[in-house]
Amino acid sequence: MKKEEFKSLFDNYFDDVRRYILYRSGNEELATDIAQDTFLRVWEKQLNIDTRTAKGLLYKIANDFFISDYRHKKVEFAFFNTFEPRPENHTPEDEYNFKELKIAYEAALKSMPEKQRTVFLMNRIDELKYREIATQLGLSVKAIEKRMSLALEHLKKELGHKAKASILFVIGFFRQNKSTT
Repeated sequence: MKKEEFKSLFDNYFDDVRRYILYRSGNEELATDIAQDTFLRVWEKQLNIDTRTAKGLLYKIANDFFISDYRHKKVEFAFFNTFEPRPENHTPEDEYNFKELKIAYEAALKSMPEKQRTVFLMNRIDELKYREIATQLGLSVKAIEKRMSLALEHLKKELGHKAKASILFVIGFFRQNKSTT
């Protein structure tokens, strides 16, 4: 693919791809990142794209990135919810940081709008699928996706600074476990 062809493709479809992901995620930053990653993939792979099928192919690549990101966040969240540090392997500072993070998480849940919190907890605690939640609440699946997206964005905003400290704690925790086994 020549530079001019890529530029034309980018100019014609970047906004469409970004908007597509924005509608799916409700997150402008994520939408921009995924759109950029999509075009980066096209450039790196030097894909020859037929202009008749370009938009569909770009949407497919972007959707794959979106699903991958979603699965990654799901794994991170599952780990956070099930992680129980063993007291013998961490310092008092680690214990304090973990307790602070847990308090911040509970406060973030309390400050979350009720509609978002309901969907979030039904999905994460009751392990219901979006379709099941939609049926129970009498809403569309898209409405549930939007509420979940807003709930996750709220948690990210509220826990951003605390989460960084906890990630360092978890990394340290696993390093200690590897060295003792």
